[in-house]
Amino acid sequence: MSRIGKLPVHLPAGVTVEVSADNVVKVKGPQGTLCQKVDSDITVAVEGTEVKLTRPTDQPRHRSLHGLYRALINNMVVGVSEGFTIKQELVGVGYRVEVQGQTLIFNLGYSHEIQLLLPAEVKAEAEAVKKGQNPVLVLKSADKQLVGQVAAKIRSMRKPEPYKGKGIKFVGEQLRRKAGKSAGAK
Repeated sequence: MSRIGKLPVHLPAGVTVEVSADNVVKVKGPQGTLCQKVDSDITVAVEGTEVKLTRPTDQPRHRSLHGLYRALINNMVVGVSEGFTIKQELVGVGYRVEVQGQTLIFNLGYSHEIQLLLPAEVKAEAEAVKKGQNPVLVLKSADKQLVGQVAAKIRSMRKPEPYKGKGIKFVGEQLRRKAGKSAGAK
């Protein structure tokens, strides 16, 4: 058995799961509704406050799908009950972010501003900047895949460079730093 796949997904209060005839799992909760198409070989059963997945054989394909879909359904349940949050820090002189509704406006040291339109499911807020601190952008959503994809897109606008560490990084991320040129070498 897949170690992940055989674990049941526990449903917190206020979360409901429906499985349609064509194996589409729909999860509803206080944070919203998410849907996921599950492979036809994997059987999804809702038993009381648990969701259990089973596979027909021990083929490598079925074993990998078993763990994958259990993890996806668990992420959906956590997303609609608690939501997911990603914090990104803008490191650099003059680097700023401004939130105007669903549009983010970045100043990242280029000669122009960069505007990014967020999907409707993702909410953003810029934390107030105190003297001597870097601006922090907070992204929130019920969909873990979508918020991660948006965060990766934002990070790709100005990846952290290895010498000074300037760029957009995740809060708590450890960067590999390189030593600069040494002045005394001949």
